[in-house]
Amino acid sequence: MIIDWLSVSQEHDHDLPVVCDVFTLTIDANTNEVLSTRQPRFKHEASHSTSVTIHVQGRKVRVEGNPSRVGRLDNLFGFTSIEQCISVYNALLREYGLPPFTRCTRIELRQGASGAKSGDRVADGAKIERIDLTTNFALGTGNVLAYLRGVSSQRIGHSIGFLYPNGRTVAWTPKGNGQGGRLQYRKAYDKAFEMDQNLLPKIKRLYGELSSEYAYVTKVRNYCSEQGVVRMEQELKSEYLQRECLCYWGLFNESRLGELHSEFLKIDEKLKVTAMDIVSISQQLLAEGVCDTLRSARTTASYALEWMTGAQFDFKKRQVNEHAAKLNQIGINIRNACDTSRFAPVFVRQCREVSKSSLPVPMWYQRPNHLKVAA
Repeated sequence: MIIDWLSVSQEHDHDLPVVCDVFTLTIDANTNEVLSTRQPRFKHEASHSTSVTIHVQGRKVRVEGNPSRVGRLDNLFGFTSIEQCISVYNALLREYGLPPFTRCTRIELRQGASGAKSGDRVADGAKIERIDLTTNFALGTGNVLAYLRGVSSQRIGHSIGFLYPNGRTVAWTPKGNGQGGRLQYRKAYDKAFEMDQNLLPKIKRLYGELSSEYAYVTKVRNYCSEQGVVRMEQELKSEYLQRECLCYWGLFNESRLGELHSEFLKIDEKLKVTAMDIVSISQQLLAEGVCDTLRSARTTASYALEWMTGAQFDFKKRQVNEHAAKLNQIGINIRNACDTSRFAPVFVRQCREVSKSSLPVPMWYQRPNHLKVAA
């Protein structure tokens, strides 16, 4: 698991230095007392066109960006713990004379506040406001598009999969349109294609096509293409982190983030993506032990065939829900609208095995320098 984005803030018990050329003061017109100081957010431009946003507001400092990209050409592999990411941010804060982020030891109600709403609480350390967790999987050459098409037919809780028109990205959102998601935003995408669209043009523009930087990034891109890399990514937003008690750094067990990410990675467990011998839906239900008899399997399979022709089901009926649950066990969710480009009334078992495995780090890959960052 790699941390691909981190937004973190901390309120201090003292005034912070001015780090911007222009800032705003809020002054009491009667007493001329300075009530608050607001500095506009600014971007710290790291090397290779990587930027991290820093915002100082009164006694609060907020930093957001991709710590795994700071000072690096790519982020195929990056930092795996919050502490490593915070070390990157603290090094940037030192450059501006700002205090570092620290672990929380206690949470208190804000002075003058009543009740126990999350907005009334203040911690003595860093608060995580957003964190993106990612994992790279190797599927093998030529299997990426088929895999994305398959997982797009699956639901994650109440979130519905949406396959982008180019077939290179799947996003899971409550409305199933690839947009929104108040608590979480989850997606899977073709990493080599994403690098072609974003990273390679940027590095080419900055350093030129004949540069060593461009040659290295091209090598990383080709490695992703050869391995058939799909990147699984989920964004945990502020409200979700607060609800799950995962926002106050130092007061929660980070292994919980790994557990949440593992649940997301199980999305493909029901898929029976496999080429050459064709198995009917009823036979698959029997093979999986979902149905006991061929008659029962054929009855359940008939619901899938009706679904494929656009039939509407009344899910208030117990019988409909029972058949829907059985079909869901083999990766057919008749609660979703049927997309015939992603579903066929047969299961194809692969003679070239499409196995999903963790992506190994090649010997030549330039890892982030943890020791240098933590120093």
